[in-house]
Amino acid sequence: MTNKEVYKKTLTFSLRKLLVDFLSIVLLAALCALGFIILDQTTGRGLIGLGFGLVLGIIAVAIISRFVSYSLKAAQIAMMTKGVADGELPDNVYQEGKAVVKRRFATVAAYFAVTRVIKGIFNQIGKLITNIGSAVGGDTGNTIGSIISSVVQVIVSYLCDCCLGWVFYRESQGSVKATCEGAVIFFKHGKTLAKNLGRIFGIGIGSLIVIGGAFFGIAYGIFMLIPGAFRTLADEIAEAGVRLETDTPEFLTNPTNLALVVAAILGVIIWSVIHSTFIRPFVLTGVLRNYIESGKNDIPTEASFSILDKKSSKFAKLRREGI
Repeated sequence: MTNKEVYKKTLTFSLRKLLVDFLSIVLLAALCALGFIILDQTTGRGLIGLGFGLVLGIIAVAIISRFVSYSLKAAQIAMMTKGVADGELPDNVYQEGKAVVKRRFATVAAYFAVTRVIKGIFNQIGKLITNIGSAVGGDTGNTIGSIISSVVQVIVSYLCDCCLGWVFYRESQGSVKATCEGAVIFFKHGKTLAKNLGRIFGIGIGSLIVIGGAFFGIAYGIFMLIPGAFRTLADEIAEAGVRLETDTPEFLTNPTNLALVVAAILGVIIWSVIHSTFIRPFVLTGVLRNYIESGKNDIPTEASFSILDKKSSKFAKLRREGI
C-alpha cells in the first residue's frame, strides 16, 4: 500500500477525532461564555466568571482527550503501522484498530504507562541536544537553545508516535522490550529518519500560514460585528488591573486590539485541530514507513540497548524494572 492509500484508509479515525475535538471546543467556549455572562450579570465581574468557565472547560476537555481522543489516536497509529508494514488493511479498519489497542493495552492506564515512558526517554535525550545551543553562552546561547528545544519537541512528538507504532508492530514481544527496541531504532537509523525533517517542518509552517491565517481573518471579521462584547471585556480587564494594583498592558484594554488577540488565538487553535486531524497523519504515514522499515531490516538486540543506557536514565530504569 502507498502512503496515500494507508492515509485514506485510516482517515476514519481522523474524522472521528475531529468530531470529538469540535465538541470539546464548543464545550470550552460555552463554559467560558456562560461563566462570563452569569458573573457579569450578577456581580459585574464577568472576567472572573470567564476564568472559572475556562478552568472547568480545560478539565472537561482533558478528561475527554484522555479517554476518547487518545484511544482514537492509538488505534490510528496501530492501523497505519499495519498498513505500512504488511501492505494491507482489513475492510473494517475502525473495529480492527480498537481491537488491536485492546489486545495490546488491556486498560487505558497500561497505554498511558507506555506512552509516558516513550515521551520520557525521547524528551530526556532531547534535552542533551538542546544543551548544545545553551552551551554557547549568553543570550545567543539561550536563544539557540530555545529554538533547538522547539524543534526537538516537534521531532519528539513524531518519534513517540513511531515508537508506539513499533510497539504495535512487535505484538509478539512484551511492551517493555518493544518500547526499548523502538527507542534504539531512532539512534541506530537517525540519518535515515532525518530525511523527513524538511517535510515535517515545511508542511507544518505552510499549513499554519494558510489555515491559521484564513481562520484568523474570519474570526476577526465576525468579532467586528459584535464590538460591544469586546468593549465590555476590555473594560473588565482594565478594572481587574486597578483592583489588583498591577500594570495592565494598554494593548489589552483596547477592544480592537483585544479582538485581534482573541482572533489570533482562535486561528492557531483551529489550525492545530485541522493540522493534527488531516495533515499531520499524512506526514506521519511517511515518517512511520521509514521508521518501521529501518527497524524491520535491523531489529535491535539486547546488546544494542546499551547505546541508550548512559544517555537516558529513564531508558535504563525501564530495562531494569519494566513499565
